[in-house]
Amino acid sequence: MTQTAPAADSKSEGSQHFDVAIVGAGISGIGAAYHLKAQCPRMSFVILEAQDSFGGTWITHRYPGIRSDSDLYTFGYRFKPWIGKPIATAEEILAYLGEVIDENGLNAHIRYRHRIGRARWSSADNLWTLEGTRESDGATVRFTANFLWMCQGYYRHEKGYTPEWEGMESFAGRIVHPQSWPEDLDCIGKKVVVIGSGATAATLIPAIAKRCNHVTMLQRSPTYYALADTLRELDVNAEWIHEITRRKVLFDQAAFTRRCFSEPEAVKQELLSTVRAYLGEDYDVETHFSPKYRPWRRRVAFIPDGDLFQEIRSRRASMVTDEVERFTTSGILTKSGKLLEADIVVTATGFNLNVLGDIDFVIDEQPLSFSDTVTYRGTMFVGVPNMAWVFGYFRSSWTLRVDLVGNFVCRLLNHMKGKGLSKVVPSLRPEDSGMPLSPWIDPENFNPGYVMRGGHLLPRQGNKPEWRHSHDYEVDKEILAAANLSDGTLVYS
Repeated sequence: MTQTAPAADSKSEGSQHFDVAIVGAGISGIGAAYHLKAQCPRMSFVILEAQDSFGGTWITHRYPGIRSDSDLYTFGYRFKPWIGKPIATAEEILAYLGEVIDENGLNAHIRYRHRIGRARWSSADNLWTLEGTRESDGATVRFTANFLWMCQGYYRHEKGYTPEWEGMESFAGRIVHPQSWPEDLDCIGKKVVVIGSGATAATLIPAIAKRCNHVTMLQRSPTYYALADTLRELDVNAEWIHEITRRKVLFDQAAFTRRCFSEPEAVKQELLSTVRAYLGEDYDVETHFSPKYRPWRRRVAFIPDGDLFQEIRSRRASMVTDEVERFTTSGILTKSGKLLEADIVVTATGFNLNVLGDIDFVIDEQPLSFSDTVTYRGTMFVGVPNMAWVFGYFRSSWTLRVDLVGNFVCRLLNHMKGKGLSKVVPSLRPEDSGMPLSPWIDPENFNPGYVMRGGHLLPRQGNKPEWRHSHDYEVDKEILAAANLSDGTLVYS
């Protein structure tokens, strides 16, 4: 499917052409590059990364204690078995990704500090033109590509989400977001309030509690937590065991998800019983650890060895279930009237949803409104030619879908190359006319804050397998592998 870039004029001088352009050098982009090199060895490709190193999430977040919130047997790529600890630190994950890059010669394909601002498709040339900035010297960069593979993730890396609370400007201490953790932040002997109750808060608090005067987790509503002791007990030190362990973990996760739907109250009580086992029957588990939502509606946070509960039991940390009324000079006043004194406030309040890397997309001179599109198998989009997007799983490891999409895209590229085709665009068939459309993520099924705030920016899906993103690995591993590339949903030229 290789095309030749149009002749360069004075404005496009120095532009570079590739068969495939990958945006993002995080776990999705590195996985995509591996699959391209392994399955499409004659295709040229480039990886464009805005940050100064690879790793995505694992280079953006540098707060104390950062670790995986899912097991590494399924978080690791299928083609490279993870043989370390089941729950790993950011440093260990970055080392693993570095090995993938080194072992497969990917580093030469990566352009760091290349921030893409505009992506323009031309049907006249059957090419994408990407324009952006090389941040090392401010130079304008331009790339053309036959196929665009978006691997930039789902949230804005530059800035996390912090609500605007009254009185923040009057607070005498420091307010920080975990996504922008200052290197000079000293927690020793300080009173710290962490606002939030998700995986970030649950990871951060055990990492800093022993150094602080006291840490308070202030949560508007509780979160479900699951202990990772069983994973710790697995002594996996041989690569050949990896696949067995991976399948066992996937089986257990699928069974747990099914039970969340079929027996939500039983699952809830089981999760709460593990908390009581650590904190005791006299602790108010119902107030602080019993969410109002059903277990499947948000990701369950892993707590290795119950470390968060150990800090609460030791009284180095405490829970407050309340809401912020306003900041004061010395801390936070809650809506119930309680004053939480603080030297440092950490707003572990989530992400800002990012759609296609905040890049301006133009299709044949028409701006693309991504929310108006309909997805093809959660990977491509109606009316958007020669583009795939990796959007992973919320309840399972993101990487599981990276491998599935990698196989699908490479199969599609080879299909096109074998038939001498230059363009592919998902298109609704006559029988799809009037098909009911629903949100990319059903809020009744999964509803964390960042999805509720930004879900309107995402594409829609239909009620047929071709036009859905199932968000379910067990479903996707069958339908993506078996997807018919000639059933009329993909229009070629």
